[in-house]
Amino acid sequence: MAKKTYDLLFKLLLIGDSGVGKTCVLFRFSDDAFNTTFISTIGIDFKIKTVELQGKKIKLQIWDTAGQERFHTITTSYYRGAMGIMLVYDITNAKSFENISKWLRNIDEHANEDVERMLLGNKCDMEDKRVVPKAKGEQIAREHGIRFFETSAKANINIEKAFLTLAEDILRKAGRASAAAEQQQQQPSFTHTNAHTPTHTHSLSLTANSNRLALLTCLMSFLSH
Repeated sequence: MAKKTYDLLFKLLLIGDSGVGKTCVLFRFSDDAFNTTFISTIGIDFKIKTVELQGKKIKLQIWDTAGQERFHTITTSYYRGAMGIMLVYDITNAKSFENISKWLRNIDEHANEDVERMLLGNKCDMEDKRVVPKAKGEQIAREHGIRFFETSAKANINIEKAFLTLAEDILRKAGRASAAAEQQQQQPSFTHTNAHTPTHTHSLSLTANSNRLALLTCLMSFLSH
């Protein structure tokens, strides 16, 4: 059997409208490459990258989903089991930002309750074509209690930082859950003691009855003489 080359496996998901640059974001992080000729993702694809955080080797399995509605049934099946989800919109496309509320609903409906979420405003290098102010992205992230970065796959802005931050948040949450479980196991249990209390009382009662019976026997023996 091949030796495992990592300590933990985190499954991440990229979601958002078609054309917002999800595949470019993924390839910039996994391969440090940018290609303007990517075609739209058909269904789903994934990349793997291993990173080191807090002394642990973490394998990131990153799934890139198609944004088109016709692939909705396929892509939502991958939400379950995802430990982190990146919602991506295009700062030059107002509709892609408006649809973030729809993608957030999809997460609520299909993903695990404790999944880590992050919002990315992609293509921030195209400032001259910006139609979604940064403040709007910050506001929706604040309302939903999630992290927010503006990114550019082309100019390599905040790509690595976003992925590593998401992985760190997942690792921190996993650490808290592990510590809580360990603490619960270490707590003394009083069930055993309580369960034996009635038996102990019953034993005392039997002893008292035996003593009374012995006394009564002696008394009857004395009176018979």
